[in-house]
Amino acid sequence: MKEDFLKYQAQTSPYPLAMEVSYAKGSYIFDTNGKKYLDFVAGVSACSLGHQHPRVNQAIKDQLDKYSHVMVYGEYAHHPAVEFCKLLAENMPEPLNKTYLVNSGTEATEGALKLARRVTGRSHLVSCHNAYHGNTMGSMSVMGFEERKQVFRPLLPDVDFITFNNEEDIQKITTKTAGVILESIQGGAGFIQPENGFLRKIKERCDEVGALLIIDEIQPGFGRTGKLFGFENYEVVPDIVIMGKGMGGGMPVGAFTSKAEYMDLLSNNPKLGHITTFGGHPVIAAACLATLREVTETNLIPQTLVKEKLFRELLVHPLIQEIRGKGLMLAAMVETPEITNEVIFKCQDKGLILFWLLFEGRAIRITPPLTISEEEIKEGCKIILEALDEVMKDNNKD
Repeated sequence: MKEDFLKYQAQTSPYPLAMEVSYAKGSYIFDTNGKKYLDFVAGVSACSLGHQHPRVNQAIKDQLDKYSHVMVYGEYAHHPAVEFCKLLAENMPEPLNKTYLVNSGTEATEGALKLARRVTGRSHLVSCHNAYHGNTMGSMSVMGFEERKQVFRPLLPDVDFITFNNEEDIQKITTKTAGVILESIQGGAGFIQPENGFLRKIKERCDEVGALLIIDEIQPGFGRTGKLFGFENYEVVPDIVIMGKGMGGGMPVGAFTSKAEYMDLLSNNPKLGHITTFGGHPVIAAACLATLREVTETNLIPQTLVKEKLFRELLVHPLIQEIRGKGLMLAAMVETPEITNEVIFKCQDKGLILFWLLFEGRAIRITPPLTISEEEIKEGCKIILEALDEVMKDNNKD
């Protein structure tokens, strides 16, 4: 299978891990040789309830028995999509009460950027250095990492970048700005949290000049940081929220939410201002509804903070400089990217899945399912510490 994978399926990097997956269950993935791997990555924060969660699986099966795709988005009313958007509105602060469902986080970013321009009639966009909001052309235009963008230029014009947590840069948001797009916690940059009320100060500046604040919750959202959405930790209510990843319990989905007055602009002048064939797909929406019900009806969200504390207590080692992030969106920071690589590969050999961050080579990603148990956390952290000991021993030999 690996040979065919490399031959027939387009790759995203020259050296993919190429694990041959047999099946996955709970917090574990099994390869075709029967080897068991504890999953500390959760599909890059997407499998929020672990693998094969019974509530999500049953919702998918039940919907498949009724109907799958029947009509393009926004024309017919589908029970799971309507119920999901309604429940989401009930769990979001006012005036965030209307949601457009799409197929991925990057599509949600595209829709949010268009909405900001439609509402304000302006073109100027502001993003952050080392930001990541997706990989389509509009989303790439607000990616703050030139190395990944340069060969695809020209991209969207009229985009400026500020530095996350730099208050002096806030003045770059002007009366020409349509929207400011920020992650509530910077992901690819190294799981960096806002400081000193940075998000709130950005919102105040947006209100002052008539721009919209777009908060990207694709990775922090759906309970990963101890709140349903990351922005709730930082005393701010954005104008538009982007989401994806964990909202579908492992199924491909994205969405953007704003107040009805804004969202209704996408349906008129011009009509079909934003459109998708498969957005709001009934089977995917059923998975989203089951996931949202599970995280809001259980103690999974507050438990992320308890589990974060356990990770911080256990992951103490001379090679770990700090643990960044919040809840179950954590990164163990080491001195060099080389150490990161060694630890990730050694842990995979030992049966633990870790991963990298996009732009910060010194970070070891730790984003397990919200359902991970304390015993599984202890098991995984023991493997990480063993790998770090081996790396330190090898480096001392050198």
